[in-house]
Amino acid sequence: MGISYSTARYLAPASFIFDFLAQQYGLATNMKTVHDQNLSFWSPQPYFIGAFFFPQQIIQLVWLYKLWKRQGTKEELAEMTDYVPIYALGNVCIGTWMFFWNANELKTSNIFVTINTVAQVAYVATRLRRMNTSSQTSILTHIVAKTFAGIGILDLLHNTSSAYFVGEAPSTLVKALTGVGFAAAAVTSDWILGSCLVYDLVALTCGQEGSWRALLGAYAAGAAAIVGVKNWVM
Repeated sequence: MGISYSTARYLAPASFIFDFLAQQYGLATNMKTVHDQNLSFWSPQPYFIGAFFFPQQIIQLVWLYKLWKRQGTKEELAEMTDYVPIYALGNVCIGTWMFFWNANELKTSNIFVTINTVAQVAYVATRLRRMNTSSQTSILTHIVAKTFAGIGILDLLHNTSSAYFVGEAPSTLVKALTGVGFAAAAVTSDWILGSCLVYDLVALTCGQEGSWRALLGAYAAGAAAIVGVKNWVM
């Protein structure tokens, strides 16, 4: 997986530009129309994705600037460089996903969103170095990686349900898996990824209705409590 700093310095911004332009294309065409035509039990309120996208891009630009300018210690630059292959993979996958999503080819788009989410979550869980809270660069790297993973979870739930379960209400199994899955993820997450999980649940809550909406809201409150207790009380 490892690449040199000189490669990372160009690969990261190039992949960012590709994804950013693809997202602008999607926002300018029929991204929301496809969403509205394929509602399902894991469909979020679509504007939550846009609201997440803007600050995420600003944070990534700051991180990319530090990478480009080689601002950081040897250890900090090594941490950034190590993440770049997964970061670039994510940008390529999500940028490509947009074209298939807008073409209403949701089963194909689901392949790309699955690759991204699995890669991001796996990296955060198994390879991302421990955050150095006294290092702004290390904190930025963790925010970039964990927000990519966090919104990736929402993307995967959204696309999967829209691709395979259009118009369906959540079964008892879906309700149980959603609650257990998010609770387990919250228990094992720090405040960055944990906050993203809560955001995902709020987005899902606002995109649903009836008793399922109420249950998702309870899940969001429960996840927030878990993250809060784990990271600020214990």
